[in-house]
Amino acid sequence: MNQLSAMAYELREDVIDMIVEGKAGHIGGDMSVMEILTEIYFDQMNISPENMNDPDRDKFVLSKGHSVEAYYAVLARKGFFDIKDVVAQFSKFGTKFIGHPNNRLPGIEMNSGSLGHGLPVSVGMALAGKMDKADYRVYTVMGDGELAEGSVWEGAMAASHYKLDNLCAVVDRNRLQISGNTEDVMAHDDLHERFRAFGWNVIDVKDGNSIPQLKEAFDKAKTAKNKPTVVIANTVKGKGSEVMENRANWHHKVPSPEEVIQIKNDLRKRREALIHG
Repeated sequence: MNQLSAMAYELREDVIDMIVEGKAGHIGGDMSVMEILTEIYFDQMNISPENMNDPDRDKFVLSKGHSVEAYYAVLARKGFFDIKDVVAQFSKFGTKFIGHPNNRLPGIEMNSGSLGHGLPVSVGMALAGKMDKADYRVYTVMGDGELAEGSVWEGAMAASHYKLDNLCAVVDRNRLQISGNTEDVMAHDDLHERFRAFGWNVIDVKDGNSIPQLKEAFDKAKTAKNKPTVVIANTVKGKGSEVMENRANWHHKVPSPEEVIQIKNDLRKRREALIHG
């Protein structure tokens, strides 16, 4: 687990390089979601470049598609494309590595970024799996600000109605969105009771940036029967450096050269602490 935790900090450096080179990026949410994506792709899902066209592969949708930089970093490390190409081309004119996921790239199931669409589409994927008697699982990651979209709750109703226990949704609960604190913009607490009222199995992860805690939650989700599961991962926006952490103005920002040095130093110190205990 320490290996995956350390990897998450390495991938954060890839994100910094992308955003600096491309001069754009949703850096705060990239940092909060990194352990979630790392655990899903390197420990939970049956997916690889070798089986990405297999109908029985597990499926993933990044509903909070503005955190695409983190997604690209994970997919590159998984072998779907070369991180050097991503960094060099990200957000440039004519690039395929645009600022939201697009399914012309290998490993990406769905174009996303129009918030509120990931869960309903994932419901359709999971329902298709049930109808085909397939064994694959479907994962989707949503932002907490995204939960103000009504289509999320329509999808939540349908998932419960069809007893989609092959569906696992994740809420990146960092409590900040572009216009401020989620509880000031559109309050969500208590999310647990809301999802339970919609018929979901709810798992809370106290530290959503902890690989061991995430692993326990995702493993537990696989045992749920006759209802979908939501993992509410309590994360830190901008996780990895005090320069960014819990600061709403880092929702979308390009760090200065001085900030890049400080952030990378902080990321490396935390990575080393994980490796050496």
